[in-house]
Amino acid sequence: MATASRHPARPGPDPSAAQAAQAHGSAASYRKGFILALVLTVIPFALVMGEFLPRTATVAIVLGAAVVQMVVHLIYFLHLKTGEGERWNLVALVFTAIVVGIVMAGSIWVMHNMNYYMMVPMPMPAH
Repeated sequence: MATASRHPARPGPDPSAAQAAQAHGSAASYRKGFILALVLTVIPFALVMGEFLPRTATVAIVLGAAVVQMVVHLIYFLHLKTGEGERWNLVALVFTAIVVGIVMAGSIWVMHNMNYYMMVPMPMPAH
């Protein structure tokens, strides 16, 4: 159902109303995203609590599940798509990820250098 245009020079359906209707997912889409997110939370939790696999394998699976869960959240809950009209949303997400990566790497680098250069060895008292 298209809404009449609010712009007097452009009669006809309002394109922003059609975009707003498509921007949100259906109840089935939210359910599917919720179930995927739940499964991607329960599996790593069970692996960590049950200690079924070696530590390195568990860490790799937990990190992999975290990345997949981020993608699930971006697609099903934040409605990030790769269509022509959604390109600016994707560009904004990539820019944000780059800035966050730079801030995190810089913070770790500064903390490492402060730890290295400012730790003065303490002499051990003799008894």
